[in-house]
Amino acid sequence: MYSQLLTNAAAEPSSFMMTLVSFAPMILIFVVFYFMLIRPQKKREKEVQAMRESLEVGDEIVTIGGIIGLVVSIKEDTVVIETAGERNKIRIARWSIQQNLSAAEKTAEKK
Repeated sequence: MYSQLLTNAAAEPSSFMMTLVSFAPMILIFVVFYFMLIRPQKKREKEVQAMRESLEVGDEIVTIGGIIGLVVSIKEDTVVIETAGERNKIRIARWSIQQNLSAAEKTAEKK
């Protein structure tokens, strides 16, 4: 009986190691997904949020739908833009702004 207990105790670490080895590929896949997909996406979301927060009157923007316009007024959740042509004004949600062309031009001039 005593020898059987020693045998079981000796077998437990190997079963623990087998379990750890069987989960290692899943852990490795999660780590790769985090560094290849999740982390860059979160970084991009933070950059876009900072761009939307730093909008100023007079900036030229592009919306998600492809409308290009000049910012006329800014409110908490909405932005009024003026489009070319007959100078139509459109009120859009702040989240629908994809790109700030004025900021992109300023960074290109600095370089």
